[in-house]
Amino acid sequence: MSRLLAHGMGTEPVDPDWPPLTEAEVAEVLGRYPGGDGAEPRILWRSPRPLSAAALVARERILFVKRHHSAVRTVAGLAEEHAFLRHLRDRGAPVVQVLTTVDGASAVALGEWVYEVHTAGTGTDLYQDALSWSAFTSPGHARAAGAALGRLHLASAGYLAPRRRVQPLVSSFTVFAAADPVRELERYQAERPSLAEALAERPWRADVHRVHLPFHRRLAPLLGSLEPLWTHNDWHASNLLWDTSGPQDEVSTVLDFGLSDRTTAVHDLATAIERNTVQWLQPSFPVQWEHLEALLDGYTSVRPLAPAEAEALPLLLPLVHAEFALSELGYFHGVTGSAENAALAYEYFVGHAEWFATPDGAKLLEQVGRLAGGRSAHGT
Repeated sequence: MSRLLAHGMGTEPVDPDWPPLTEAEVAEVLGRYPGGDGAEPRILWRSPRPLSAAALVARERILFVKRHHSAVRTVAGLAEEHAFLRHLRDRGAPVVQVLTTVDGASAVALGEWVYEVHTAGTGTDLYQDALSWSAFTSPGHARAAGAALGRLHLASAGYLAPRRRVQPLVSSFTVFAAADPVRELERYQAERPSLAEALAERPWRADVHRVHLPFHRRLAPLLGSLEPLWTHNDWHASNLLWDTSGPQDEVSTVLDFGLSDRTTAVHDLATAIERNTVQWLQPSFPVQWEHLEALLDGYTSVRPLAPAEAEALPLLLPLVHAEFALSELGYFHGVTGSAENAALAYEYFVGHAEWFATPDGAKLLEQVGRLAGGRSAHGT
């Protein structure tokens, strides 16, 4: 097998955090599932994503096999994500089917590893090798992705499971959903010793007071009006498959619910804007203005924003990356031991929010506020 490189925290390919899946390993995993004595599996493609090892595998049909280190995901931790996927699928959302073992489990633990197996999904992976924070290739794709996110939120309604257990690499909304984010961040890191150890080396209190709290003070009066909802939390182009058979490409499958948790619909929408319209990995962080408008058009054509959501959207935008950056910081410090990536994660924790105080960032917030206000249930 040739050397596999992965996407890193920048634009250059890097060695993956974890060794790639092998066909012998996949065969052992699939042996735990119904029909496990079938043909030997053949790996068709290995994912370049760095935080786990995953591959498309051909046997009687094409499957997606994903391997996590047990320090990142347990069988119980994956079961939370899989229960949400089952709810969405039962409501008609275009998500993959999670396969269960002969014992009825939705994940398999073998030694230090934990595996999950999904169907491959329907559609074409147009962004298969794109970096996670790459832009859509057209406003039409941004509009279709926005509409698909709106439909996903409608399907999510009624799913009342509590927030996920404490584990790395989940994009939550607790610190800046609290009345006192500093106190909440103290509690948050107390539950995550690796993160606490990493933050002890950094001026996080001063940075939160300087960078995050000015945005939070404006958001705080609206927090009580934002209804909890289980959300995707990683909505970007390379997590979508596409139906290209019609006059316009449409989203046919939504992938990768690894960061999903109970947040709010507008937090998820803000994450989609932050992930897809600001090009963080390019110099000067250019904004895709046409894509911003198209994404919001698509979303609100399916699910108009409540007035409080429209008002909160630009106020949430500088804060939505914060808790995932903290989760990455704990992961890189305590699981992979990468001081370089831990430093970048903390830089993103501060720097993404900091950028919204620049002229370009302020312009984006003003534009989001204007567009959201015109597309709210009150504004239509």
